[in-house]
Amino acid sequence: MTSAETKSPLLFKELGRVAYQDAIEAMRLFTDHRQARTPDELWLLEHDAVFTQGQAGKAEHVLDARGIPIIQTDRGGQVTYHGPGQVVVYCLLDLRRRSLGVRQLVSSIENAIIRLLRDDFELDAMADPKAPGVYIEGRKIAALGLRVRRGCSYHGLSLNIDADLTPFSLINPCGYAGLTVTSLQQERPDYRHDMWQVGRNVMRYLECELEGLPS
Repeated sequence: MTSAETKSPLLFKELGRVAYQDAIEAMRLFTDHRQARTPDELWLLEHDAVFTQGQAGKAEHVLDARGIPIIQTDRGGQVTYHGPGQVVVYCLLDLRRRSLGVRQLVSSIENAIIRLLRDDFELDAMADPKAPGVYIEGRKIAALGLRVRRGCSYHGLSLNIDADLTPFSLINPCGYAGLTVTSLQQERPDYRHDMWQVGRNVMRYLECELEGLPS
């Protein structure tokens, strides 16, 4: 599915459940082989249970893995958890072509999630400039981490829909001891949550942020 005609074409791809390591290798391959006119892509997917450490991730932030794999990766940030019931959107964007800085991209991702939560679920969410991500009254519902190589971004965001949140208690999420993590199901149990439709809407809101389009 492609976006409407824009200055920088943006493709949406739904990949289903993908092993984390396979997704990382595919993103690196895409980034290393893309050319000046390669369209930007947003990948929507889900992972099996895994802890991932950022480039500067500290081992002490994993309190008790309990058999969940820990994978060292090349994104920014500390440790986080991915698993079933959580949507992940990877942002494979040519930042130079879009004249977009990393801080601007982070803000675009956060704003897209905030708009989704406000407009689709009547939830008041906010970003924290000191700790990237999206929060509802201090509870973290979405995390993000990025890598930029050759002027292009990969990795992206994760949003908890109806995930088992227990694994977050086994780590200091994003390096913050005692941080409470929440999900859409916890915040709006009165709503029916189609995880993949929520993911599609995340991509739509993010496209609006990137292209300066009305939502």
